[in-house]
Amino acid sequence: MKEVRFFYVPSAATLTEMPMDEALHALRVLRLKSGDEMFLMDGEGNFYRAVVTIAATKRCMYEIKEVLPQEKGWKGNIHIAIAPTKMMDRIEWFCEKATEIGIDEVTFLNCKFSERKVMRTVRLDKIVVAAVKQSHKPWKPRLNAMLSFKDFVMAKRPGRKFIAHCYEEIERKDFFTEVYSMSSSAAPEDVTVLIGPEGDFSVEEVKMAIDNGYESVSLGNSRLRTETAALSATMMAQLALRK
Repeated sequence: MKEVRFFYVPSAATLTEMPMDEALHALRVLRLKSGDEMFLMDGEGNFYRAVVTIAATKRCMYEIKEVLPQEKGWKGNIHIAIAPTKMMDRIEWFCEKATEIGIDEVTFLNCKFSERKVMRTVRLDKIVVAAVKQSHKPWKPRLNAMLSFKDFVMAKRPGRKFIAHCYEEIERKDFFTEVYSMSSSAAPEDVTVLIGPEGDFSVEEVKMAIDNGYESVSLGNSRLRTETAALSATMMAQLALRK
């Protein structure tokens, strides 16, 4: 069986040439030549069956033969807002695995106890694109620039909003129970989950979130590292909201 080759080409329907990095991979690594079939993904819910028309040294032109609209495998929008860890490889791991599982949006938070106050997303975006291609995901998750905790929680957002934390003195509901209760809803709701840094959110931040409509939740009995908690929340939302 011939291997199916996927390439990420934003706005693929309106273009006829692959981006430079994808073209180099197609030509130098996979050795595609004129007439070879491939599949393009635009990151916005569409696959395209295409044929290579020109394979030059650094340029790969194509012609679309068929548009293949895809259906998302889960209901609503899954948005994880996370305080990035000091070591970038842990956040890179989360973004890669969350993309493979299925997520719509990731925002980075600057919290009181954040280990990292500056966030560059160029490398992260490349990791997400690679995960999109590897897992054949029709939608590419959005990576948002870092926001202060206050700015994020005070902004209006649709759907249900949760803040996961470890303070036992603040009443918490079970996140999976709450998100699973949404699965029977006829109208899909969006889900936003706040995940704190290694030192957790401050008590003041938790109270600020609750005052702004966020529900206080626990992700279980285990004390999880930041990236593990974020991936657990992603997986719980996926299991509860999958179609």
